[in-house]
Amino acid sequence: MSACLMAGAMAIALGPGAGFSLEWTHSVEKVTWHEDWRITPAGLIPTRAAIRGSGAGMEPGPDARLIDGWLVWQPQAPAAVPELVLAASGATGGGWRLCGADCVTLGQDAAGPITLRPCPG
Repeated sequence: MSACLMAGAMAIALGPGAGFSLEWTHSVEKVTWHEDWRITPAGLIPTRAAIRGSGAGMEPGPDARLIDGWLVWQPQAPAAVPELVLAASGATGGGWRLCGADCVTLGQDAAGPITLRPCPG
């Protein structure tokens, strides 16, 4: 089964498994943050998070393990969310790298936030 994710008005194919990853650079700490997400009938659920270091507002989960230079953990989300809002500070020098079936960079030159949600259907 293939799935799809809407990023504003753009549809992004995810391929088998209905999962995607997001990766970006923290605007203050300048370290890389990576999250894996899954689309379910209830909404979006984070399945894995990882950071290359820590800092203000970037504390790893309590079960984090160091793997190949990344602090990796499984987020304990209380419930699925209907959408993710990616807010741009303009201070990162780049956007969000979203990977599903292929990878795209979102928000590199965005004037405002980008909302991700499952495709209707």
